[in-house]
Amino acid sequence: MSTPRTPYDDWRRLDPRTVWVTALVVAGVVAGAALPATLGLANWLGLPGAVLWVLAAAVLVTGVAAGADRVRWHRTRYRIGEERVDLHTGLLLVKRRSLARERVRTVDLTANLLLRLLGLVTVRIGTGEQGGDSTLELDPVTRAEGERLRRLLLERATVTPPGSHRDGELASLDPRWIRYAPVSFLAPMLGGAAVGAVMQISEWVGAQGEVIAWVGDRFRETPLLWVIVVLVGAALAAGVVGALGLWTEMWWNYRLEREPGGTIRVRRGLFTSRSISVEEARLRGVDLVEPLGVRLLGAARLDAITTGLAQDDESRNADHNTVLPAVPRPLADSVAAAILREEATPTGAPLTRHPPAARGRRLRWSLAAALAPLLLLTVLGALLTPVLLWLALGCAAVSLPLAVALALDAYRNLGHALSGRYLVTRSGTLRRSTAALERAGVIGWTVKQSYFQRRAGLISVTATTAAGAGAYTAYDTGTSEGLAFAAEAVPGLLEPFLERDVRPGG
Repeated sequence: MSTPRTPYDDWRRLDPRTVWVTALVVAGVVAGAALPATLGLANWLGLPGAVLWVLAAAVLVTGVAAGADRVRWHRTRYRIGEERVDLHTGLLLVKRRSLARERVRTVDLTANLLLRLLGLVTVRIGTGEQGGDSTLELDPVTRAEGERLRRLLLERATVTPPGSHRDGELASLDPRWIRYAPVSFLAPMLGGAAVGAVMQISEWVGAQGEVIAWVGDRFRETPLLWVIVVLVGAALAAGVVGALGLWTEMWWNYRLEREPGGTIRVRRGLFTSRSISVEEARLRGVDLVEPLGVRLLGAARLDAITTGLAQDDESRNADHNTVLPAVPRPLADSVAAAILREEATPTGAPLTRHPPAARGRRLRWSLAAALAPLLLLTVLGALLTPVLLWLALGCAAVSLPLAVALALDAYRNLGHALSGRYLVTRSGTLRRSTAALERAGVIGWTVKQSYFQRRAGLISVTATTAAGAGAYTAYDTGTSEGLAFAAEAVPGLLEPFLERDVRPGG
């Protein structure tokens, strides 16, 4: 006599060590808060009493957190069926979420240091649609189970894309790439954040005045200009150290490979390891991104233009679409060609330059942006103090040449082209972007022409797509040239809206 099947016979549980992981994490947080709490309570309870109270509270908080996670583990089950992926969670509010397997686009594995020590990973199964309901999270399972789920859910009968590029490793970490980290915009941002953190923490402990006084004492006999130079230099040095550390954490053990079946996989991370998979069938192109500092050193990073990447808030901040960090530009081009299975990368195609009228527009925009604060300083100087007039003069000597240089660079960077299966657009100066978008992935065109563009004979044409940023624009092309570019890139899509000269010989 066979045993009757229960409703959960084919369901699996998360790894039971999740309870220990939660207990250790909460214990770490509690330990961090224990010292200031003990010192604060010691004023009323005495040191022994404060230690006992804090210790009891720490045990209670850790126990409650572990108990809650034990309940979560007990009530969480998942199942990979023939057609659907199911996740059952909740005690008082029971939730059962389900994704169709054919809609699963990503299976990403992440593991922080503690999970790695225990051989566990967090699995995020996503459809690439907006909202948290498009993603199921299994936190945690064993690494072997995570790899099994990744292969099982991404393994499909795929049509091999055209091209003869091999499977296997496409790129791996070269430690020399770290030299591009300090020239990113991240370094000054981290430097400013470090200064802000020092001031905020000193305010929390009531010592902000002492910190400012200490810094003032160090520069009591130093001219103001040198004080500014030294403080800015110190902040930038802190930012550079932070940028180097962040780059190391993000890109350590980096490896880009193509797996059999048509999956591009990126693995990276020092303390938190990440494994991100992109189906080639969903790949619509690449975006060669060159921030100004990185570009001046002849480097670029590579982003994938693809549909189906996770779109929830947590994943949006994780650089999911970056498949190659800043590397020498020739290497980025060769990796782009390998990913797209092209002999020559479309991001290196010769581009059609835009009319000189586009240069005039950028000069006017740039000078207007630079002159606006100068005008304000001049008016205030005339009304309040001549010091502001001198300040405006100094700013003008720096900002106006810089504005002209950036405008000319922005004009030089404009371009568009058709290269085989791809249309290419390039624009930007502080962040230059060369996007190669598969022409078959274009779902529509948006044509914009402002009053000033109409007078200058310019037009901006935007290819809309379901992948990547959703829109890629050729800014300020010649009117006929831009329309011809769009019509040729996707034949038939724009023709109903074009007016052609049908006169004999026209």
